[in-house]
Amino acid sequence: MSNSLKLGLPKGSLEQSTIELFAQAGWNITPFSRNYFPVIDDPELTCSLVRPQEMALYVADGTLDLGLTGQDWIRERDCEEKVLPITLLEYSKSSNKPCRWVLAVRKESPIQSLADLQGKRVATELEHVTRSYLLQHGVSAEVIFSWGATEAKAVEGLVDAIVEITETGSTIHAHGLRIIDEVMQTSTCLIANPQAYSDPWKKEKIDQIALLLSAALAARHKVILKMNIPSANLQKILPFLPSLNAPTISPLTDSSWLAVETVVDRKLVRQLIPQLKAAGAVGILEYDLQKVV
Repeated sequence: MSNSLKLGLPKGSLEQSTIELFAQAGWNITPFSRNYFPVIDDPELTCSLVRPQEMALYVADGTLDLGLTGQDWIRERDCEEKVLPITLLEYSKSSNKPCRWVLAVRKESPIQSLADLQGKRVATELEHVTRSYLLQHGVSAEVIFSWGATEAKAVEGLVDAIVEITETGSTIHAHGLRIIDEVMQTSTCLIANPQAYSDPWKKEKIDQIALLLSAALAARHKVILKMNIPSANLQKILPFLPSLNAPTISPLTDSSWLAVETVVDRKLVRQLIPQLKAAGAVGILEYDLQKVV
């Protein structure tokens, strides 16, 4: 039975945000500029930096036991039946939302719908998925692989359309392009080699990593609010005070006051704090969380 797990980390735009996520989950990873093998402070793990586009292939053939890559690249490499998805980890380099692969054309292009691509040329890095998407919709178009600067190929008229990944669409629009359809949404997925996951020791380690990564991401959406409230105002405050289950309420030495602690969605804080203040709460404190399990 092996006592080492081979972990693949995405090289490129997701590299830093993945290292930060692992740090929040409890593992410190130190990358080196001159090699692809970061050091991790866990003797049971070894790390390799791998391009997300190739990750599923290396997990599928057992070179890696575990890796993080997008659902898009799992489909593109035809590895959906060859790797075991453990959990979705919705994060990207700048947000916690899924990214989109979109079909886009120049703003002034006469192409208005997918059907207008019949006989046209489409550039993308996501060749296999794009061909399947066009075939599914009965469109026959030439799909060519793009080695980069994909938006520029449409702007310069080298191709009629592109399929490119975007988080918000702002970069697409900034290049003078117009989105006409969405090909797929994608999030980062923790995937395992099926044979590795059948090993009891590796399964336990993989499940530990999945649990703590998911807990770290869940914590990014939550905060702890602590406050003191007048005992007489408790029933006024409770109806608009959300929590994971129920707020923690403790008496103070002054029986006319209570200490209240609760976990709430981060996005609700800006509405909650003024409401709490108006209801008599004082000493309101907000704390970030590291994990929510």
